[in-house]
Amino acid sequence: MKELVLAIDVEDRRVALRIAEELCDLVDRFKVNYPLILSSGIRIISELSEMKPVIADLKIADVPHISAKIANLAFRNDAKAVIVHGFAGSDSLKAVLNVAKMFDGEVYVVTELSSPGGEEFMGKVSLEIAKKAKEIGCHGLIAPATRIEKLREIRKKAEGMRILCPGVGAQGGSLEALRYADGIIVGRSIYEADNPRNEAKRLKEHVQAYSI
Repeated sequence: MKELVLAIDVEDRRVALRIAEELCDLVDRFKVNYPLILSSGIRIISELSEMKPVIADLKIADVPHISAKIANLAFRNDAKAVIVHGFAGSDSLKAVLNVAKMFDGEVYVVTELSSPGGEEFMGKVSLEIAKKAKEIGCHGLIAPATRIEKLREIRKKAEGMRILCPGVGAQGGSLEALRYADGIIVGRSIYEADNPRNEAKRLKEHVQAYSI
C-alpha cells in the first residue's frame, strides 16, 4: 500500500502535537526534522510515536561513528526510521544500517533534494546513490516529486526498495510521483491549509487511488 506521510516541520511542541492529534487518523506516518527536534527535544519523537510511527528526518551525513550515534539516539527515542544522506558514502550508510537492525528500524537514503539546488550537485550522482543504497541493503529512498523523469529513473535502479517523495504541494511537485513512488511526504500544504483535514483527506484519496 502507498503512504501519506505528514511532515511536521513546526518548531512549537504544542503546535506539533495538536497537528498530529488532528490528522493522525488520515495519515500513515509522521516525519519530523531538525526544527521540531531542536526546539522541543528529542523526546518529541516518542510523544508523536504514540499516535503514528515516526520517521526521524535527521539527514544523517557524518563520519561513520558519529552517524551511528545520531541514529542510535533517534531509535532509542522510538523512531521507526531514520533518513540519511547518500553522499556521505558506503561506510556511513552501513554504520547507520547496523544500528537500525538492533532496533528493527528502517533506513531511508536521500538521492537528491526536491528543491532546485538538489540538481546542482546531488542530481549528478543520485542514480549512483540509489544503486549503492540498494546494494548495502537500506530499506528505502527519498526521491523528489518535483522531477518526475528523474524519479522514474531512480525507480528502475531501486527495484524492490520503497520510495517516499517530498515536494508535493508547497514545492510544486506532482501527484504523478505516486506512479513510481510508494508514498508522498507532505507538510505545509496540509497543516497550513484553511481546512487541514479536508486537504489531508483529498491527498489520502489520491494515494489510495494509486494503490489500486
